[in-house]
Amino acid sequence: MATFAPPPGTADIFADEARRWRNLENTAAAVFSRYGYGELRTPVFEYTEVFQKGLGNETEVVQKEMYTFEDRGGRSLTLRPEGTAGVMRALSCTDVMNGVEQRVYYYGPMFRGERPAAGRRRQFHQVGVENVGRVAPLIDAECIAMLMDYLHSIGITDAKLAINTRGVMEDRGPAGKLLADYFGRHIDGMCDDCKARLTRNVWRILDCKQEACRKVVAEAPDYVASFSEASRAYFDEVRAALTALGVEYTVDPLLVRGLDYYVHTVFEVTHGGLGAQTAIAGGGRYELYLPGQKKPVPGVGFAAGMERLLMVQDALGLGAPASPVLPVYLVGLGEEARIANLKLAGELRRAGIRVELELEERSFKAQLRNVNKSGALLAVIRGEEELKKGVAAVKTMATGEQIELADPELAGYLIGFARNL
Repeated sequence: MATFAPPPGTADIFADEARRWRNLENTAAAVFSRYGYGELRTPVFEYTEVFQKGLGNETEVVQKEMYTFEDRGGRSLTLRPEGTAGVMRALSCTDVMNGVEQRVYYYGPMFRGERPAAGRRRQFHQVGVENVGRVAPLIDAECIAMLMDYLHSIGITDAKLAINTRGVMEDRGPAGKLLADYFGRHIDGMCDDCKARLTRNVWRILDCKQEACRKVVAEAPDYVASFSEASRAYFDEVRAALTALGVEYTVDPLLVRGLDYYVHTVFEVTHGGLGAQTAIAGGGRYELYLPGQKKPVPGVGFAAGMERLLMVQDALGLGAPASPVLPVYLVGLGEEARIANLKLAGELRRAGIRVELELEERSFKAQLRNVNKSGALLAVIRGEEELKKGVAAVKTMATGEQIELADPELAGYLIGFARNL
């Protein structure tokens, strides 16, 4: 039979793995709702200008990685490369512009035209949150604490948190000149991308992964010292709140995150179980401009790569959640018995009981093989003789013990058995 693989950078997710994805999603819903967040679902594609305006035209994402296409109406659309811009576009239609706080979480697929690698796909998935409409250091600290709470809840208790400050937009001029002057003296020995970044966006140099550039970056001047006193005080309050909450962190002066909309607090969580690509989550405070608006929307949030979370769980030996127990398998010999079992299965399912049954003509031996393969705890067996007598044989698969129950008693017995597991 021909084998058709999915496109490069994508993957099929079958039932066993899908249980692990649901665990990440369900845990996110449980943890985030305790902090007052509600779920928001946005389209997987947006008008291209939502990302160009929101993320910044000079970012790597907008410049190199977006899947952009023109629809039949001539409109430029883009598959979402991240979650924040679309969420903010949706929330801009609410009262956040008047300073009313909105707390939302989301999960789903994102799309970037990157070279596929371990933990990095072209269709990847994120779980994230946005707290929008208000600005306060304690909101930033609570958001970070919630992320660490979520990671602990999915078994990742040894991740490392790094934080930094980007200051505010007014701080960027003096700090950017300080960095440009320094990197300008070393640019000849740096990569071509950093040479372009020197005039286009000097902050992106701090995020370069090339070894030669990292050595230069490591000696960069303390640009935070050039920030305003108010900006530095804001960061001090965030740090004090994290300490009060018992959240361990380190300050990384080279952490700037990859998108231009960040202000004040930025943070990243890493784990050694991923190998070279150590980041599993990150975020920060931002001011995001949307098309047609002159006033930015303020918020703070984060996103975690779900593929990477699963890889870390694997590295920690956490494995997949156990398969749900199958209480009952219905075996039917003959069409009349199969119809009776189908009716019984409907009654059990409406009562919330998981049940499987044989719907084709198969031998008794073949059906019992299916029962054993399914892992069912009980087999309910009916053939012509049982139908004539108005009974069913109920076999306990672990022991081979078998009892006979009258039809009126059967559903109640099976429902009681399943609910007591």
